[in-house]
Amino acid sequence: MLHINKFFVSVIFVVSFFAIIIMHNSKSYKVQNDLSNCVIRFHVKANSDTIPDQNLKLKVKDNVVGYMNQHSSEFTSLEDVKQFIASHDEDLKEIANTVIKNNGYNYAVSSSFGLDDFPVKKYGDMSFPSGTYLSYTMYIGSGEGHNWWCVLYPPLCFVDASSGILPESSKEIIKENISEEDYSYISEDNTVFRFKYLTFLNKLFK
Repeated sequence: MLHINKFFVSVIFVVSFFAIIIMHNSKSYKVQNDLSNCVIRFHVKANSDTIPDQNLKLKVKDNVVGYMNQHSSEFTSLEDVKQFIASHDEDLKEIANTVIKNNGYNYAVSSSFGLDDFPVKKYGDMSFPSGTYLSYTMYIGSGEGHNWWCVLYPPLCFVDASSGILPESSKEIIKENISEEDYSYISEDNTVFRFKYLTFLNKLFK
């Protein structure tokens, strides 16, 4: 009898465990899907993972984001940012090229504007679920190194993430485009579980 009870307890535990996983991933997917319709992200991919190439990536990022920052007051809608990227793509690449040349490299710079995959990312006191988002991506050289990313709209590229505080204006834009429930979800500490030994289970949590 004791063995039977243990068996049923185990079954209940396993069923409950996977129910939690399904609910978590289902909610995360819904929130990500809603967010993807109101944000544009920005990628800078380094030539490689060598220290010099990674340092160069950050210098390029600083200058490109600085240029965008000068125009961020013009970003009043998603369409404004799309038009800005379309009309300033060559300017942005030229800024990157200048930084690269000034640092003694001859890498080519290319860009793309479309859907790209992102992991979970915290911006101040908000956490964006992993998934596919519209992104302006800049490639340095082969673009095979680790990347740096932020959110162009609402303008979160110019935020010191370590402060844990985002501009109220950016939060308001997000609030206007997603449900109150979804907004609460990204504002809360939705911890991602990780298993030390049963590592295959980590794939179930996104």
